[in-house]
Amino acid sequence: MDIARGLGLFVLTALAEIVGCYLPWLWLRQGATAWLLLPAAASLALFVWLLTLHPAASGRVYAAYGGVYVATALVWLRVVDGVRLSLTDWVGAGVALLGFTIIVAGWRG
Repeated sequence: MDIARGLGLFVLTALAEIVGCYLPWLWLRQGATAWLLLPAAASLALFVWLLTLHPAASGRVYAAYGGVYVATALVWLRVVDGVRLSLTDWVGAGVALLGFTIIVAGWRG
């Protein structure tokens, strides 16, 4: 799997995890309906399934995923929560994505 495809798949994976955690947060912290727990569970199941689509050992997948998750969570922070990202947010996301790139570049089919 090339780095661009891996990145795209990891972004989808991160979004599935974030949505799966955000919906219960809305229920618990914002008083939203408990019915949000059903799509949250489905989103977390999708997250787990997406992780299985990567061609590397699970530990490498989790390590590489972490870098993409950090960057995706910061984009979520900006888009959904409306928080302006700081310079350190951007630098941290860049470092995390560099780690992802290094790990994925070393994957052997």
